[in-house]
Amino acid sequence: MAQQQDINYDDYVKRHNVEESAPVDDVAVRPDLMPHESGFVEGVKRLFGGDKVLWVIIIALMVISLLVVYSSTAKMAYMPTSGSSTTAFLRKQLIMLAGCVGIIFLVHRVNCDKFRKWAKPVFWIAIGLTMAAHLPFIGVKTNDAARWINIFGFKFQPSEMLKVGTIMYLARVLADKQSVIRNLRIVPSLKFWKWHEPKQRRIIRDGARYLFFPIVLSCAVIIPAHTSSGLLVGILSLVMLYIGRVKWSDLFRIVGWAAVGFALLMLLGLGRSDTAEGRFLTWWKLWTEDRTEVMAKDLTDTERSMIAIHNGGVMGRGAGQSAVRVEMTHPESDYAFAFFVEEYGFVLSMILIALYVWIFFRAIEIFDKCPKKFPSMLSLGLAMMITSQALLHIMVTVNISPETGQTLPMISRGGSSLLFTALSLGMILSVSRQTEEGSHSDEA
Repeated sequence: MAQQQDINYDDYVKRHNVEESAPVDDVAVRPDLMPHESGFVEGVKRLFGGDKVLWVIIIALMVISLLVVYSSTAKMAYMPTSGSSTTAFLRKQLIMLAGCVGIIFLVHRVNCDKFRKWAKPVFWIAIGLTMAAHLPFIGVKTNDAARWINIFGFKFQPSEMLKVGTIMYLARVLADKQSVIRNLRIVPSLKFWKWHEPKQRRIIRDGARYLFFPIVLSCAVIIPAHTSSGLLVGILSLVMLYIGRVKWSDLFRIVGWAAVGFALLMLLGLGRSDTAEGRFLTWWKLWTEDRTEVMAKDLTDTERSMIAIHNGGVMGRGAGQSAVRVEMTHPESDYAFAFFVEEYGFVLSMILIALYVWIFFRAIEIFDKCPKKFPSMLSLGLAMMITSQALLHIMVTVNISPETGQTLPMISRGGSSLLFTALSLGMILSVSRQTEEGSHSDEA
């Protein structure tokens, strides 16, 4: 027995590079405990696979979300019509975040070939649901925008699903067409009256119906209720096409189509073009007019958010000490970043921005290491969606961009945004896990 223990100890020394003369603790002289401990740690690592840094970023964002929601919902809790307290709002957010952890865990254990099979059905279902949300007898209006569908008491925003579905669809189609993409035209001429010609018919048959028309349809069904989300999907789609090696000439043609379409939208007053125009004019006034004499009650939410950021300073006013939250319309969602800066200061806000940028850089590394086309493009596209939405939200709070209504991913209070951000992070972790395991199928 003593001889067996010496052999195990020698193996332990060699495995862990421990000098024989070095002092050892009780665990070292009890090598029989080591296999059990090592097995447990390895089991946890296998259970929570994928990029470990990304897991840490997710946990950090969730902790920040609890801090923001608990303090920012004070205005909602103390309204005369409110039947909830800040603790109740915190409890709801905690339950939703716990659900997000469960979603991320379950999705990251799914192999990417399943995402590939589901890409097209998810896209077309999201298209149908987003269109249904515009119908008066199905859609639910909030703040004059018909973006939601009520499902068993839960207000579901299908445009959030369509963001993810569009990226999944493009990753699938671009991966399938990589062998011919450099010689493929996907954008027909702006002169639509010439589409009957053989050249234009060939472009539509071979490329446009698979890539260009689905992108146009995706943007078209989102824009009537949420202009900024439609523009975001359009920009992300353009970047996905670039990553997928689509010709530069086609990318420029898409920009031309987008400019014409947006001009028609504004001229005809379709969708929420009046709201978009009003927000743009407000943004322009804040840059060009002297606002020092404007009364406090007449300030815009963007001006209040900038005041909140100024009040935060370097270290912040402290948790629960925000003075501007009661004057802002949606401090817990549309202006979560400004509220966070006011309470926690410039230093922590820079760390928060770094977390979102870090998601993108982790995705670039996952993209570089992944040996398959579909999962690599899927992970990078989803990470771009999360990071760009976060940066757009932040740009609004400092008046770099007009007001958009975009939430801060994984932090702002909300249901649909949290749900589909969690799904996106789960898919990115799935790609990373399979790359580490070397388990990507040939189909992907």
